[in-house]
Amino acid sequence: MQACRKKLSMPNRPVDTPRILIAALRGGSGKTVISIGIIAALSQRQKTVAPFKKGPDYIDAGWLSMAAGRFCYNLDHFLASSADVYRAFYSRLAAERPEIAVIEGNRGLYDGLDAEGTTSTASLAKLIRTPVVLCLDCTKSTRTMAAVLLGCLHFDPGVAVRGVILNRVAGSRHERILRTSIEQHCGVPVLGAIPKLDPEDFPERHMGLIPTPEHTLVNRAIETAALTVSRHVDLDKLLQTAADAGPLHPPPEVSKPAADRGGETARILRPVKIGIIRDSAFQFYYPDNLQALEEAGAELVFVSPVSDKALPEVDALYIGGGFPETHAAMLAENSGFRSSLKSAAEAGLPIYAECGGLMYLGESLVLEESYPMTGVLPIVFGFSQKPQGHGYTRVFVDRENPYYPVGTQLRGHEFHYSRVLEWKGTADDMVFAMQKGKGIVNRRDGICRKNVLATYTHVHALGIPQWARVLVQRAAAHASPG
Repeated sequence: MQACRKKLSMPNRPVDTPRILIAALRGGSGKTVISIGIIAALSQRQKTVAPFKKGPDYIDAGWLSMAAGRFCYNLDHFLASSADVYRAFYSRLAAERPEIAVIEGNRGLYDGLDAEGTTSTASLAKLIRTPVVLCLDCTKSTRTMAAVLLGCLHFDPGVAVRGVILNRVAGSRHERILRTSIEQHCGVPVLGAIPKLDPEDFPERHMGLIPTPEHTLVNRAIETAALTVSRHVDLDKLLQTAADAGPLHPPPEVSKPAADRGGETARILRPVKIGIIRDSAFQFYYPDNLQALEEAGAELVFVSPVSDKALPEVDALYIGGGFPETHAAMLAENSGFRSSLKSAAEAGLPIYAECGGLMYLGESLVLEESYPMTGVLPIVFGFSQKPQGHGYTRVFVDRENPYYPVGTQLRGHEFHYSRVLEWKGTADDMVFAMQKGKGIVNRRDGICRKNVLATYTHVHALGIPQWARVLVQRAAAHASPG
């Protein structure tokens, strides 16, 4: 799936797309596998399904994309304002006209950054006026699940919990007690009961399912999920629940796409070429970011430091996140690509790198042995068994750099197991002060050298619309110096 130049449609009329949000009581309850199964099963029924993922997530979103055969977009009202999230959701449905939208929540239904749950899955469901189907992990529990569900219903009556799917059910007797207790005491229909699945079908890494490019049996896993859902979930009732969502009314501002606000599109004489390093080692890109670059005037050129012999001629480079540690030997062996990238950086090529991209720009990755990387930045990385940075970030830009004015405040997220073994630069090389999150060292982030900016913080173009515009402007300036 490539990025798409199509701009979002903003008709001044209600959009009546059936939609459903799959939530759970906590992380690890199985909602991702159920969401994958629902999307794949509906797709097999020839339904056009628009997948969405709540929160800052690449891995789950990748699986949802594979199941639907189309991009999965993230909805996150920490990274962007609630108004922009609603506008983007409304616009996406208006432009693509899917037959149903399936949104996967994250963590527990009411879990957020504060006691009010302002960034929770529940608050998103209310924002986009979408009924919730709650995935209940019923392991070693029966009637208690009815009490838990009743608490969820009363905790915030404004959240439209319209059904439940029982997960990890031990057998017919277990299911019968669960179903009877919930329907009698809660008045919420049970839409399905899924038995325990073989974990080999969906192996996990870090905080979620492994990245789809690394899964050699992706299609089999998705087919297993689809078959399981088809057998154990009443899809007709699920579709009816989605159809009862009601219309989404147009947002107050309909004159400009969200990606254009915050500054005019870069004025350039010709499309600039922005390289995107994307392969099995570097795969974490929001579709919104790639589309924002295209809308700002970029032609995207996808390249691989694993298989390409050298960096092609591009006007700028964007290196996203991934797991370079699993490909360290191959990245190290491709000396031609490493050398060409370093030469381009020294010649002033604009490079914006996030997380895995940051690591690749360093001197080396140290696992059981040391693997040389590009050497663009004077830093050496190792790895830990536990996350070294995990969660949302708030960044204050306090030093000059090519991409953000001093005084800019950014919202993003970080998630990495890598850690700094050696930092050979100075404090002046770091242009971000971390207000929330860990960063690289000493609560600093954003290493800046020439036109290179590398950071652990991932950004989302919906919340930082100037990001794409400025990167394209830097590319244009590099392409036509003076």
